[in-house]
Amino acid sequence: MIELKAVSKWYGAVQVLNNCTTTIQKGEVVVVCGPSGSGKSTLIKTINALEPFQKGEIYVDGQAVHDPKTDLPKLRSRVGMVFQNFELFPHLSVTENLTLAQVKVLGRSQSDALTQGLKYLDRVGLMAHKDKFPGQLSGGQQQRVAIARALSMDPIAMLFDEPTSALDPEMVGEVLDCMMDLAKEGMTMMVVTHEMGFARKVGSRVIFMDIGGRILEDCTKDEFFSHPENRQERTREFLNKILQH
Repeated sequence: MIELKAVSKWYGAVQVLNNCTTTIQKGEVVVVCGPSGSGKSTLIKTINALEPFQKGEIYVDGQAVHDPKTDLPKLRSRVGMVFQNFELFPHLSVTENLTLAQVKVLGRSQSDALTQGLKYLDRVGLMAHKDKFPGQLSGGQQQRVAIARALSMDPIAMLFDEPTSALDPEMVGEVLDCMMDLAKEGMTMMVVTHEMGFARKVGSRVIFMDIGGRILEDCTKDEFFSHPENRQERTREFLNKILQH
């Protein structure tokens, strides 16, 4: 579904992605973890071309992201993206947030977009809030609206960039539950997160990145968590720090 081949990226002289190669199969939930500044968010943003990259190749469902001829808005409409800070339009109601891109990007009629948007709003348990504005919702509710909005576009895969890091601890669970339901339904997902419990429960694979934008590990979650002796020293150090609390 998603393939990265030797992807490298620089900001000026600073290399933020270093020769990153991985493949995500349909239905896999791949958790991307590692220390801050290791390029995790940049990596997933290159997949739908929100971040340009200077070397390498990326394919999404066979489409070449790096090809200048590729229709990027169309590609982005097929890859759902959920950000750390929700990115909802504050001046639009929940319903308007759900329907706008469907109408503008996919060319759906207002009534079809409404039906689709409300279906997913109901799925994330927020139908009662359809006429509210984002500022009237809690952070967890806003993030669930953002997930419903992404799903309304009928994506072939979903990218999550630290979806719970801006939330109060009490609200993290409701967003993770929502993501777990998606995983159970077979949605292809790539999730940048520090939530190791989620990685253990839901992930099929774990990618561990380190400073300098290198992928140090790309293995099943069992190999990652249950066999630290087979991992690189840097990975063991990371796991010791996060798993002892």
